[in-house]
Amino acid sequence: MMSTSDLLKKPLHEVSRAIASRDVSPVDLTQATLDAIERDNPTLNAFRVVLAERAFDAARRAASEIAGGNYRGPLHGVPVAVKDLMAMRGTQTRAGSIVLGDEEDTEDSEAVRRLQDAGAIIVGKTHMPEFAYSPASNNQHYGPVKNPWNLEHDTGGSSSGSGAAVAAGLVFGATGSDTGGSIRMPAGLCGLVGLKPTFGLVSARGAVSLSWSLDHIGPMTRSVQDAALMLDVLAGYDPGDSRTRQVPTGDYAESVEGGVSGLRIAVLTDDGTGGLGTDAVLAGMQAGVEALEAAGATSAEIALPQISDLLLVNLAILGVEAVAYYERFLRDRPDELGEWTRDRMLGTYAFSPTTFVQMQQARAVLREQMLHALSDYDVLALPGLPYEAPPLGVNTSNTRYTGAFNALGWPAIVVPVGLGEGGLPVSLQLVARPWQERLLFRAARVVERDGPWQGGKFPPFPDVSLD
Repeated sequence: MMSTSDLLKKPLHEVSRAIASRDVSPVDLTQATLDAIERDNPTLNAFRVVLAERAFDAARRAASEIAGGNYRGPLHGVPVAVKDLMAMRGTQTRAGSIVLGDEEDTEDSEAVRRLQDAGAIIVGKTHMPEFAYSPASNNQHYGPVKNPWNLEHDTGGSSSGSGAAVAAGLVFGATGSDTGGSIRMPAGLCGLVGLKPTFGLVSARGAVSLSWSLDHIGPMTRSVQDAALMLDVLAGYDPGDSRTRQVPTGDYAESVEGGVSGLRIAVLTDDGTGGLGTDAVLAGMQAGVEALEAAGATSAEIALPQISDLLLVNLAILGVEAVAYYERFLRDRPDELGEWTRDRMLGTYAFSPTTFVQMQQARAVLREQMLHALSDYDVLALPGLPYEAPPLGVNTSNTRYTGAFNALGWPAIVVPVGLGEGGLPVSLQLVARPWQERLLFRAARVVERDGPWQGGKFPPFPDVSLD
C-alpha cells in the first residue's frame, strides 16, 4: 500500500478514491499535509496562516462520517487551501494587506461554505499580493512566494500561495480569484490546471473584491479531473450574490472524458501586438493543438486584434473599480499600503468618468466582435502566458492573454504543455463561450492526456536549491 506521504504527490481524484474506499484516513492524510507544510512553507512562503487545529477537527469529523456511511462526495476528507481574500469564520482575512483583517470573520464566504459542506479539509489560507492587485507575488508586507519549479523565480499572481501550495504537493487543490488572470497566471507558471469560470457561475460573496464586475472565483489543481471535481462543489446560484445566474450546474467531472471529436478549434496567430511568446510557449501550444487534432478535432488559424483592445478595457475598468473600493485607504492610510499598490492605484486617477464610460461601451462592442469572429468555432486556443516564470522581484505584467476574458466574462482554462527555459512550465489556454465549462474540460483533458504533459509532472522541490 502506498504511504500517506507518497499520496501527497497524487492528484485529488486518486486520493479521493482512496478516502472513499477507506484505504487512507482523512486524519492521517491531514497529518501528512500539515507535516509537509511545516517543512516546506518556510521556504516557499505559500501560506499566511495554517489552521492545524481546525483541520484536525474537520478530519476527525470526516473520518467518523465516512466510517458511518455518511460520505459527502469526492472532496470529503481531502486537504485543500483557500486564498486569503475569502472570509472564513474565526479567521482574519488580510487579502495581502495590513489595513484589513484586524477583526475575525464572523461568517464564511460562499466558496468556503461550499467546500466545508462538501467535507473538504481547509488547512490554511494562502499568500497573495496586496488586494490581489499584481500579476506577480510581490508583497512588501509578507514577502514573495517562491516557485517550486525554481526557487529563484516567481509563482505569478495574484493567487500566488495557492499556486505554490498545490504545485509543491502541500494540498490537493486550492481556490483562487481571477480579475485579470490571477488564477491562470500562477497555474500556468507552476504547471497546474487553473480555471476561470464564466462570470457569475461561482459566487464571490464574502471574498474581498478588487473589481466587482471582473472578479471570478475558481479552482487550481494538478489535473483537469480535479478542477472539475472542485467546480462541481463551487458552482451554483447564490441569492446573496447578484452576479450569479441560475444556470444548470454540476456533472462537470462526468464530462471530462467526453472527447473532442468534431470540435472546432480556432488557433490564435496574432493578438495585435506581435509575436505570441517564447519558443517553448509556441512549441507547447502547437503540441497541445496537435493532440486535439489527433483526437478528432479540427483547427484553423485566426487573428484576433480585439484581444489587445480588450486587455486595455480590462485594465481601465479594473483600476477604476479598485480605487472606488480602496480609496479610503489611499486617503487615510497611504503609508500602510505597499508602494506597488499605492502607485498603481494613484495612476488610475488618470482615467476620467468619461473614459470609464467609453471603456464600458468598448467592452460591449468588442464582445460582439469576438462572438462574430469565433462564430464558426467551439474553442479558442492561445498561450496562457507569453513566457515562463520571471525571476523574483520582476513585476512584469503577464495579463496579455488573460485579461481579455475577464472583460468578456468567458470561461478560460490553462493546462500545462511542457517545460521551457530553466525547467519552468509553459501552458496552453483554452477559451469557450459562456457556460461551456464542460466543453473546456473535455478539450483540456485531451491536451493533458495526449500532450507533452501526459502522465503529469512534479517539480523537483524540495530537492531544488537556490544555488
